[in-house]
Amino acid sequence: MLVKILGTGCPNCLKLEKVVREVIADLHLEAIVEKVTKIDEIMDYGVMMTPALVVNEDVVLIGKIPAKKKLEKILTNKL
Repeated sequence: MLVKILGTGCPNCLKLEKVVREVIADLHLEAIVEKVTKIDEIMDYGVMMTPALVVNEDVVLIGKIPAKKKLEKILTNKL
């Protein structure tokens, strides 16, 4: 699974990355996590608000940090 965190490095972007990595570790998922920080690359996904989460090239979350349970659901549904 390819997971991308879209954001320029703001506190919320960093928090989303931390929570995503925790959930991946907790669930023992095989995933590559990438950070996308360049504005033009973020806009290529049609995202105008960060943080955003992309799983296997599908934008699944924009502008919020979900609870761990919701994030677990998002990531396991994308397997």
